[in-house]
Amino acid sequence: MEPSNILVGIVGKTNVGKSTLFAALTEVTVEIGNRPFVTINPNIGVGYVKKKCVHVDLGLDHCDAANSVCLEGWRMIPVKLMDVAGLVPGAHKGRGLGNRFLDDLRRADVLLFVVDASGSTDPEGVPVEPGTYDPVEEVEQILKEIDEWMYSIISKDWSKTARTIDSSGILDVPGAIAQRLSGLSIRKRHVVEALERTGLSGKKLSNWTEEELRSFIKNLREIAKPIVIVANKIDLPMAEKNYERLVQHFSGKYPVIPASAAAELLLRRLARKGVIRYIPGESDFEVIGSIDAKTMKILDAVRERILKKYGSTGVQNALNTAVLDVLKMISVYPVDDPHRFTDKKGRILPDVLLVEQGTTARELAYKIHTDLGETFLYAINARTKQRVGESYVLKDNDVIKIVAAKK
Repeated sequence: MEPSNILVGIVGKTNVGKSTLFAALTEVTVEIGNRPFVTINPNIGVGYVKKKCVHVDLGLDHCDAANSVCLEGWRMIPVKLMDVAGLVPGAHKGRGLGNRFLDDLRRADVLLFVVDASGSTDPEGVPVEPGTYDPVEEVEQILKEIDEWMYSIISKDWSKTARTIDSSGILDVPGAIAQRLSGLSIRKRHVVEALERTGLSGKKLSNWTEEELRSFIKNLREIAKPIVIVANKIDLPMAEKNYERLVQHFSGKYPVIPASAAAELLLRRLARKGVIRYIPGESDFEVIGSIDAKTMKILDAVRERILKKYGSTGVQNALNTAVLDVLKMISVYPVDDPHRFTDKKGRILPDVLLVEQGTTARELAYKIHTDLGETFLYAINARTKQRVGESYVLKDNDVIKIVAAKK
């Protein structure tokens, strides 16, 4: 059984704090060298979605987390993170590292869109005075680059694809489109929703105008590559005002999270050294070791200007929002013994899986092992001890035993 294969892309122009955010999210306050998802390559790592562990809810004094980490009652569930190359204007034409950025983007399920809320970097990523550049314009510019990139890929063979699908008599048109676009990690449900949004359902593909195709692709990008805006450098001058503008401008469309990646990285590294007690996403920290005066001054500023004002550094909140709210993932704990909440080795709640809302008991069985899905008999809800069928829709924090003909 493998942990979640969700891939969260960290995107933005250069010099806005993407790498700092990536470093902060891949730092943890416990040793995880023997855990799943250690660093895969220089720009792929592991972040942890934070949820209250079910062992607390069940009144157990501990759990034996195996495919994740339990940190003082918080279950830290691993997901893959990808820090892609910085984007500059003209990236869709290959300018800068645009080709690399956009190629990496194909695989991402959701994007953490890092912007400089203080407006202290220009479109090329060059430092300027705070308030000089507009972060709202920054978001719009990069979204335009991504839209143009997707348009250049999809439109290239669109005429041929449209004629082939129209003339084939295929009834499942959305499925056929999704199959052609699978290299962009686009699913049938993404296509169905984009067709409905644009009013193109039922219209022959070869009759689409260029404007309709562009509208379809833009909506497809919004659906298949959803974003969370991370308003970074929130403690710098002009950042609070710009954050409020970002919220107002993108209200109802994209979540906007105020954040300080630098503060989060500092806190996590000091926690790893054992000089402070800090759980990612908390609103405060506790000094438990010796800290020099200079560092303590910085920590005091972090507490006053960020933690007390915004409730956290925003970094953990951004990742949780992307995975739990935007992708609508829930956590499910598979067990072998529904009475003791253990696996075959006697470990208490060792594994947790992130699955999409709406996932059924049989679909969970397939995620654990193909044989379990194919020979599924029934499942047991370990909380209620009730037997449930294959169509039972899983709920967040369910503890489930799968019963199958082939173990």
